[in-house]
Amino acid sequence: QVLLVESGGGLVQAGASLRLSCQASGRTFSSYAMGWFRQGPGKEREFVAAVSGSGGSSYYADSVKGRFTISRDNAKNTVYLQMNSLKPEDTAVYYCAADRVDGLRAYREYDYWGQGTQVTVSS
Repeated sequence: QVLLVESGGGLVQAGASLRLSCQASGRTFSSYAMGWFRQGPGKEREFVAAVSGSGGSSYYADSVKGRFTISRDNAKNTVYLQMNSLKPEDTAVYYCAADRVDGLRAYREYDYWGQGTQVTVSS
């Protein structure tokens, strides 16, 4: 069982930056690949970024590539999503997820989820 708690969301203006954090429970954090997803109003949950258990591999959606950076600190059981140059279309609830399989982009494939944190970007 992995418990995930996100934090760091908020209301910002377009062009600003935010860093989301996701704290995981358990002693086997490095065994899990971690992903960030988001769900905007009336939209399906979509992949944002993922990182392998070691942190050596990362993956991004085209819509955030070059603006967002995923990273992890296995000593702190935490994964981060640094979001720069935010746009109004980035407005969504952001979720972190965990799975033992690396490189997953489909939300249905992840086993564990946090409760989400709201990010709102005003124009």
